[in-house]
Amino acid sequence: MPKGLYARSLLIIIMPMLILQSVIAYVFMERHWQTVTQRLSKAVTADISAIIDIIETYPQEKEYAEIIRISRERLKLNITIMPPDPFPPANNKPFFSILDDILREEITSQISRPFWIDTVGDSDLLEIRIRLENPDKVLRVYAKRNQAYASNSHIFLLWMVGTSLFLIGISILFLRNQIRPIQKLAEAAELYGKGRDLPIDFKIRGAREVRTAGLAFVKMRERIDRQIQQRTAMLTGVSHDLRTILTRFKLQVALVGDTKDTQELQDDINEMQNMLQGYLDFAKGESGEEIEQVILVKLLERHAKEAKIKNIKYEVKCAPNLKIRVRPNAIARLIANLVTNAFRYANTVKVTVIDGASGTLITIDDNGTGIPAHLREDAFRPFMRLDEARNQDESGTGLGLSIAQDIAHLHGGNINLHDSPLGGLRAIVKLPH
Repeated sequence: MPKGLYARSLLIIIMPMLILQSVIAYVFMERHWQTVTQRLSKAVTADISAIIDIIETYPQEKEYAEIIRISRERLKLNITIMPPDPFPPANNKPFFSILDDILREEITSQISRPFWIDTVGDSDLLEIRIRLENPDKVLRVYAKRNQAYASNSHIFLLWMVGTSLFLIGISILFLRNQIRPIQKLAEAAELYGKGRDLPIDFKIRGAREVRTAGLAFVKMRERIDRQIQQRTAMLTGVSHDLRTILTRFKLQVALVGDTKDTQELQDDINEMQNMLQGYLDFAKGESGEEIEQVILVKLLERHAKEAKIKNIKYEVKCAPNLKIRVRPNAIARLIANLVTNAFRYANTVKVTVIDGASGTLITIDDNGTGIPAHLREDAFRPFMRLDEARNQDESGTGLGLSIAQDIAHLHGGNINLHDSPLGGLRAIVKLPH
């Protein structure tokens, strides 16, 4: 059974029509074509049988001119009385020939003489040779094919098949118009799932059920966008208020002077500010950024300097001209979160990029401590600070992997964690085209 709706719909339309045409063709062949051919062949054989009886019963002139004339003018049969030579070699029997089978059956039944027939010649004539007993001759008969065969029956089959193909073609055209709105809706849902804008030509069209589904999708999209905007606006307001308080703290600490206690307090304020910025970035997401085409290797090589400073072996394997369509700042942050997280726990980090037909695969391996298999799912939860599980960004808020996973989802991809061949953690980022 085909998996696509269009293919299944075609199958539902075509299969009953094929079955119906097969039944009609069988009934026509069995009841009409074969019956008419049998009656015509029986009549021709009866005429030939009558000619044989006349030749063998009544004396004829030497050239049989009169009976040849009567056969040609009255019976439309062209006959010749030949010497008793052997019959020609038997022709190969056609795979499908009603005429051949029926004519042989009728000659055997009515005449009961040795015979030879040719029904598959290039001309429209049938040749029949029958051995006579008295005189010892061979009767050769030429008859038109349509005298023994319903030759125009194929026209009915051609009309039947042609009409069916015409109707199937019209059905396919109408069916495509019905399926197209569903395909457009599926494409729009897929693009929205990848965080991209809907096509310009997207409109709710089609049958009532398709329109209902399209309207439900549009309303769902509006609700999701509204919730994101409300959450972002709320957190932006909260962030602004908290930053105001933190600014007062900084001012008061600065007025007190530079002491050991104030320095520790200043560090705490800076950490709180970084944590606040991390929460805000996580809540805002990167959905407002425009999609652009970027060279991936440039984003990966940004961290080479940091690796050198930290004495970390950092290796990047990526095609130099590989371009992907993404939100540049969002993907840069995704890579930064994963790579810097690896830098914190390992001294060897290897990044491999594979570009395939379905998407781009970014694999980040390290030789660090890794994450136990039972904690890998928890590592993506927001605000989960699993120090041993390495779910930290630079501010230590426990949002590093959560933000990276959200960015991957925003592009219609995901991040999976596995054991690395280097002994640490392997992070695989899948980004569809």
